[in-house]
Amino acid sequence: MVRKIIQIDEETCNGCGLCVNACHEGAIEMVEGKAKLTKEDYCDGLGDCLPACPMNAISFIEKEALEYNEQTVISNKNKLPCGCPGTKSKVLKRENFAQSEFIPSRLPQWPCQIKLVPVNAPYFDNANLLIAADCTAYAYGNFHNDFIKNRITLIGCPKLDEGDYAEKLTAILKNNNIKSVNVVRMEVPCCSGLENAVKKALHNSGKFIPWQITVISTDGKILDNL
Repeated sequence: MVRKIIQIDEETCNGCGLCVNACHEGAIEMVEGKAKLTKEDYCDGLGDCLPACPMNAISFIEKEALEYNEQTVISNKNKLPCGCPGTKSKVLKRENFAQSEFIPSRLPQWPCQIKLVPVNAPYFDNANLLIAADCTAYAYGNFHNDFIKNRITLIGCPKLDEGDYAEKLTAILKNNNIKSVNVVRMEVPCCSGLENAVKKALHNSGKFIPWQITVISTDGKILDNL
């Protein structure tokens, strides 16, 4: 039968796997580092995976495809162990979200962990860089709109991660045309490690890059813009 299902552009896909978790039916799997629609009869054509893709690699298409098999999908969900994409514990009925307003993410790239980003990623070219402590996005309610919007975002926690961020950040600043650096940290002492690493990287880069530090209190207020 001809019906609407999703298609994934493998060349555009960056292998982040976010669509796998977003697919409530378990129709998408990671195959050799790329997302693939492996079960056409599991795809209901509603497209919950589309907004999860940071690369816009997923779109709708009408084609000859197997009919959506709801009973098989439900049976498969019941068999999956807790914590896997598409499990009953993670999948809520759509009507539970009927009154919820979808708030889009402002995150423009993936990954965003300092330890994981490639030094020469194309999104660093002419970027306004946000370097933020992990906790800031949870402490400050409007973090996406006030800080992430229109910036390439890197996050980390100097207390939890091993090693010093300065070397990686220096390489990013040296090898790319960064327009500005915005550091957002918590008021707690351990966050000074992130601030110090950025200052060291700015110095070691040998470049003059405008920078700013914003400090967030534990109750979600902006304390300083330095």
